[in-house]
Amino acid sequence: MSRLLRATALMILVAACGSGNSTAPRNLENACAIIRERPNYLRAMERTERRWGVPVYVQMATIHQESKFVGNARTPLRFALGVIPMGRQSSAYGYSQALDATWDEYKSDTRNRRAKRDDIDDATDFIGWYMSQSRDDLGIPLTDARNQYLAYHEGRSGYARGSYNRKAWLVRVAGVVADRAARYQAQLRTCRR
Repeated sequence: MSRLLRATALMILVAACGSGNSTAPRNLENACAIIRERPNYLRAMERTERRWGVPVYVQMATIHQESKFVGNARTPLRFALGVIPMGRQSSAYGYSQALDATWDEYKSDTRNRRAKRDDIDDATDFIGWYMSQSRDDLGIPLTDARNQYLAYHEGRSGYARGSYNRKAWLVRVAGVVADRAARYQAQLRTCRR
C-alpha cells in the first residue's frame, strides 16, 4: 500500500472518530421522537434543569430555534458582489449558537475551560447558565420561553432596552419558540418514563 493511500486512510479514520453526531434528529416536531433517537440529549437537559432550573422543554425549544439540533451549525456566509466570501454573519456556533465572547464568559464563570459548543452537554449547560442569569438580572421566569428567548437573542442589556420591540420578525420568532416549548412540554408529559 502506498504511503499516500495509507496517510489518506488514516486521516479519514481520525476524522470519523473525532466527529461527533452533528446531524439533526429525524423528527424535530416531536419531543418524544427526539429523545428516543438521542437519549443523551434528554440526560444533558435534565442535568441542566437540575443545576440551573431551566425546564427541558424551554431548552429544547431554544435549541430547535437556534440550530435545529445540528451540533456544528454556523451562521451563513456573507458575500461581496454576490460571489466573494466575506466571512460569517457572526461567531455563533453549535447547538446553542453561542457567540465567541459569551461562550468565553461562560467558560470562565463556570470554570469549564474544556467546554465545546458542539457538545450537547456543554451547550445545554450554557443555555441554563445564560437563562438563569436572565432570571436573576431581568426577573424573567425560567418557564417563560418567549421572554427568555428574547433575552437570549438580544443579550440581557438589549432586552432591558427593549431592542426587540423594533424587530417585528424577532417578536414573531419568540412567539414561535413559546408555542414550540408548550408543545414540547405537553409531549414530554406523555413520553417520560
